[in-house]
Amino acid sequence: MLTSDFDFVLPSDRIAQHPARPRDAARLLVVGDTLQDRQVRDLPALLRPGDLLVVNDTRVIPAQLTAQRGAARVGITLDQRKPDGTWHALARNARRLRPGDRLDFDGALTAEVIARDGDSVALRFSDEAALKHAGTLALPPYIARPHGPTAEDDADYQTMFAREDGAVAAPTAGLHFTPALLAALDERGIPRVAVTLHVGAGTFLPVRGERVEDHRIHAERGEITPEAAERINAAGRIVCVGTTTLRLLEAASDELGHVRPFAGEARTFIVPGIRVRTAGALLTNFHLPRSTLFMLVCAFADTERMRVAYAHAIAAGYRFYSYGDACLLERA
Repeated sequence: MLTSDFDFVLPSDRIAQHPARPRDAARLLVVGDTLQDRQVRDLPALLRPGDLLVVNDTRVIPAQLTAQRGAARVGITLDQRKPDGTWHALARNARRLRPGDRLDFDGALTAEVIARDGDSVALRFSDEAALKHAGTLALPPYIARPHGPTAEDDADYQTMFAREDGAVAAPTAGLHFTPALLAALDERGIPRVAVTLHVGAGTFLPVRGERVEDHRIHAERGEITPEAAERINAAGRIVCVGTTTLRLLEAASDELGHVRPFAGEARTFIVPGIRVRTAGALLTNFHLPRSTLFMLVCAFADTERMRVAYAHAIAAGYRFYSYGDACLLERA
C-alpha cells in the first residue's frame, strides 16, 4: 500500500482551534450502511443494550520543554518514562546531542543525555518532582497557539476520564464527554470500563515513506486490568471511545478477539487488510490525511466508506482534528 492512497485535501478552515461548548454539542457523523448527521449528545440513543463503552483514563502530562545546551536551544517532547527511570523523548536539533551532554531547563532542573537514535533521545532528569512543573502541554502543531497553550487549553485538552499520568497527547474522542452525557448513558443502561494507553509523542509523527509497510510505529505503554478484561469479554458489543482504546484492545487480544489482561508496551499498526477482532463500533474524531489513524479507521470501517464519509464531512462543514467533531463508525 502507498501512503498517498490515504491522502485527501482538507481546507485549513476546517481545522478546529477550540472545542464545541458544551463539549457534547459537537457534531457526530454516524457511518454505517448510510450516513447520519447527529450530535455527540445523541450517543445514548444510538447505542443499544448490551453495549459496553471502553474509555481511556490516561492523563496528559506537560510534556513540552525547552532546554539549553551551551548557547543552543533544544526543544524536548517527552514520550514515555522507562522502568529504569530514564525518559524516551523526541528532540529538535537532536543531531547536536551526544551521550553525556547536559541539558539545562528553567530553574534547577537538568538532564543528562544517555543515548540518541535519530530524533529520539534517552534522558535522565535530575529531579522528577521538578520535571512535573517544568513543561507545558504538547498541543498538536495544527492548533495555533503563538504564545503557547493557554489556561483554557489546560482544561480543554484533558478528558473527564483522566486518572493515570503519562500521555503526551489527549485521547481526543474522550474530550466530547460531559457530566450530562454520562448521566444520559447511565440512564440508558450503557455501562463503561476504563483501560489505560499513554499516548506517545509518535502520534504527532507523519508517515514519511511512500510504502505504508515501511512505517515504524512507536511503542506506547498500556494496561488492562483483569477486572476490565473480564467485563470487556462479557460485553455484547464493544464500543471503543477512541483509536487509543482500540489499539490497546487489539494488542491484548487473541485470534478470536478474547482480550487478556495486559501491562506493557503496545505497538499496534492497524491498516486495511488487518482484521479488527474486538470492537464492533468506534467513536473517534476526524484524522489527518496520510496518517496512521486515518489508515486505522479505513481498516475498521472500509476505505471507500471512509472516503465518502470524509468527503461528506468536509462539504458539510464538520470540524476536524483534536478539538473538532466526531464520527461513530460501525465495523465493516
